[in-house]
Amino acid sequence: MKTLLFEIGTEEIPAKFMPDILAQLKTMAENKMQELRIPFNSVRVYGTPRRMAFIANGVADTQTDSMVESKGPSVKIAFGSEGAPSKAAIGFARGQGVDVKSLEVRGEYVYAVKHLQGQVVSELLPAMLMDIIHSLAFPKNMRWADYDFRFVRPIRWLVALLGNKVIPLEITGVQSGNKTMGHRFLSKGAVVIPTAADYEQVLFDNFVVVDQDKRRDMIREQIVNLGKVEKGVVAIDADLLEEVLYLVEYPTALCGHFDDKYLQLPKEAVITPMRDHQRYFPVLSPEGKLLAKFITVRNGDDKNLDIVARGNERVLRARLSDAEFFFDLDREKSLATHRDSLKTLAFQHGLGNMFDKTMRLDTLATKLQEEIAVAVDMQALTKAALLSKADLVTGMVTEFTELQGVMGREYALLDGEQPEVATAIYEHYLPRFAGDELPKSDLGRLIGIADKIDNIVATFSRGKAPSGSQDPYALRRQALGVVNIALDANYHFSLKKTLAEALELLNVSLENIKKLVPQLQEFFLQRVKNMLLDSGIRYDVVDAVLADKTNDDLVDLFARAKALADYVTTPAAVISIQAFTRVDNICKHAVSEAAISRVLFTDPVENELHEILMRLNKEAIPALIKYDYAKILQQGDQLAAPVNNFFEAVMVMDKDENIKNNRLALLGQVKELANIVGDLSLIVL
Repeated sequence: MKTLLFEIGTEEIPAKFMPDILAQLKTMAENKMQELRIPFNSVRVYGTPRRMAFIANGVADTQTDSMVESKGPSVKIAFGSEGAPSKAAIGFARGQGVDVKSLEVRGEYVYAVKHLQGQVVSELLPAMLMDIIHSLAFPKNMRWADYDFRFVRPIRWLVALLGNKVIPLEITGVQSGNKTMGHRFLSKGAVVIPTAADYEQVLFDNFVVVDQDKRRDMIREQIVNLGKVEKGVVAIDADLLEEVLYLVEYPTALCGHFDDKYLQLPKEAVITPMRDHQRYFPVLSPEGKLLAKFITVRNGDDKNLDIVARGNERVLRARLSDAEFFFDLDREKSLATHRDSLKTLAFQHGLGNMFDKTMRLDTLATKLQEEIAVAVDMQALTKAALLSKADLVTGMVTEFTELQGVMGREYALLDGEQPEVATAIYEHYLPRFAGDELPKSDLGRLIGIADKIDNIVATFSRGKAPSGSQDPYALRRQALGVVNIALDANYHFSLKKTLAEALELLNVSLENIKKLVPQLQEFFLQRVKNMLLDSGIRYDVVDAVLADKTNDDLVDLFARAKALADYVTTPAAVISIQAFTRVDNICKHAVSEAAISRVLFTDPVENELHEILMRLNKEAIPALIKYDYAKILQQGDQLAAPVNNFFEAVMVMDKDENIKNNRLALLGQVKELANIVGDLSLIVL
């Protein structure tokens, strides 16, 4: 057993690319060794700004042996009447490289069985490693020199070792070897790796912490400890930590300071330039108050940290000075006055400006409130909708776009607006990305749903619906936002009605509204389907719930799916669904529009089924009002035995046309009740 090391050394790779690159590298290394029947124990990946690598432990010297079976001609064709092999059998055996006498008879055919001895692994690795290089995919690729080959960044060195033996390969003029590069500034020249197992230690000795998990722990520990020294608590943003992780190879945390006067700015106006532009970690007091300090991570040792700190302080000072200037300039007029400038800010091509959009948000949010019947201050709702985009034309948001909504909230509070109005201005942008917080106030929820739906329908109306993996306007994310907000708030509303109202507000013609609403509804339902599947609900349950295209209540669909998913696991469900499937099969081929007449019942089972059906229909009404689908499904179990008795006692397709139609009408109502929650005929037992 040996250790396999493969390292690709490059110029600096964008930090945000690295997690996916390492995930790909691990998967490819494992899959390709399995495909080649190369036994191994485990694969570990490593990554820094200048390298991606994997180490496979316990790699065998040879492939595992394999058996290859090939199906040949039938026995009748392969052997003559006296059992001698025919020309067909001889030719098949020759083509498979086996002796004709070794052909095996299995049933009506002959088979050639070959034993393939495993090859030496070291001979397979060059092609495998080259395949990995060519298979890696990146958000953006580069070409360099006069090579046609594309990669995330130019390749500068390759390390390929099996134990202490170099695996020979070459790409873009770079040949593999046993030499890597240490830290760009703290290590000098190429570094020899004696064996693959020495990789991590050799790099550490040359100021590279190649294990990203160890490097992350080092960064976090240094930041936390330094925060304690500064008598504060460091706000460690997970995304920022992950970005810094892939910006350094040898991390050293240091603390810097800035002028206390900048603390007079809104907290986010200081933190955003610090965190998003300079990648600094803010320091807070134990009470959560922002301190005039920051922590950053240097890619190097602890020498001359005071000089490094001063350089970072100088850069941040310029950023905060800009923020102070724009803040003071913005405060020369109110947020409501800023709103007038939205008339100069286009929304989408041919669809007016952002001022017009705020008017639509007011109308659409009001219509949503009326339908959902949630209690809110209507004047506050209108004020929040009209001011929701006003900060887009302020200097702060123009300079620091990440502050949209945040500065709207702060400026609204400074103008003396109601706190709930200010909160809604901020919250209506939520969620901004996967896993982000959801709005908690009803004002923020209503305007947030209206804003996202307005964006989606506007883009669809221009013929810019997402296609394939292309979604430049992030419409899928916004649709997910609408669904998640509705679920979190338990908002029941008609999606189709809201979509149509949004299109009307955009002055889309009635003809186009009729075309667009089904497309938009399907777009949302696809998000619902994916969310349900991702939550672990069976595909057949999802299909059953979504089969009713008239149901456009997002929250209701989730309630039905959850209830049905729990129900299908119960013992009673199997019996009931089998009975209802029989009903569905008959109703598919013959449906009666006739009213049920008790006079036409000829057997007691018909009356029994009808009485139970009438009782359950009445009981279902309050359960439907409460969205208690679990109770409805349990009530449906009471129909199984009467339905089975009905089929055993009577012939549905009676010769008497009136009796037949009466029985079909009865079964039609059974089907209707059975499928209240979802189309049970789609459930796979």
